[in-house]
Amino acid sequence: MANKRALIIGVTGQDGSYLAELLIEKGYELHGIVRRASTFNTGRIDHIYRDPHEAGATLKLHYGDLADGTGLRRIIEKVRPHEIYNLGAQSHVRVSFDEPEYTADVVATGALRLLEAVRDHMAGGGEAVRVYQAGSSEMFGSAAPPQSEATPFHPRSPYAVSKLAAHYFAINYREAYGMFVSNGILFNHESPRRGETFVTRKITRAAARIKLGLERKLYLGNLDAKRDWGYAKDYVEAMWLMLQADAPDDFVVATGESYSVRDFLGRAFGSLDLDWQQYVEIDPRYFRPSEVDHLHGDASKAHAKLGWKPRTTFDELVKIMVNYDLDRARRDVAIRDARLEGRSGSERDEW
Repeated sequence: MANKRALIIGVTGQDGSYLAELLIEKGYELHGIVRRASTFNTGRIDHIYRDPHEAGATLKLHYGDLADGTGLRRIIEKVRPHEIYNLGAQSHVRVSFDEPEYTADVVATGALRLLEAVRDHMAGGGEAVRVYQAGSSEMFGSAAPPQSEATPFHPRSPYAVSKLAAHYFAINYREAYGMFVSNGILFNHESPRRGETFVTRKITRAAARIKLGLERKLYLGNLDAKRDWGYAKDYVEAMWLMLQADAPDDFVVATGESYSVRDFLGRAFGSLDLDWQQYVEIDPRYFRPSEVDHLHGDASKAHAKLGWKPRTTFDELVKIMVNYDLDRARRDVAIRDARLEGRSGSERDEW
């Protein structure tokens, strides 16, 4: 892949960080778009980022936003990528009910802005660009499982509706302008890099902290929802494979197994010899106005056409996440104890 350039939108996210590692391993010249913030938000990629003034820097970052079409055009003209991976989004389903306009602007219209920028770039003499559009199993919503590329969509949240609009924008630009745009319809994929407000990470983090006495309770919503959970590190390989194919297409990426939130709780707390029922309470605030009951993917097409299959089982995924959060909780305990040790006796009593 020498001399091949890639641009990742959303490089600081869970998927973006794993994809960045994969593309660097394959020898890409890699660029990433990050949103401007007053604090650093690059924690997931700090281990691979080097100051661009240093020799051997393999990742270059650019400030940009899917809400800014002009900025996207400037970055694309500067980078001249061969591949673009659009992983940027307001990706929290529950939050999308509270911020529907923002979600639609970034997720749906943002994808349209990107496609227009790519089309203009190529029309102006730029090299052909292959685009990966990150879809979501949430687009299936209330459709009966198992869900494949042929399953009718029935989105149940502003996030899912926005992702579906982006999905069809991608198809339209593929058909209308002959652009290489592939949709990845990824089912839930998790990892230790998952945001702490997402249910899987909430569970593994809380289980570890409860085990070490740092927390007492975990508050959740619907425990009966079933999801097809895979490992994000496995799934980014499917993204890459889609852009190496002879022709663009749409692909479901999933494990073909589904488990409930209650199942996840049992595995996570059970691995630490804890009974989750003693620590979990239901908070109605975490219920969605319209629920998605059961997502279960059929990735037969990805298996056959891309040669992709998941390598990590559900139990292995839970173990990876619990062990990571247990290590972090142990560090928090050590820091707390060190602070207490440095105080006087009376101060420790007050603490």
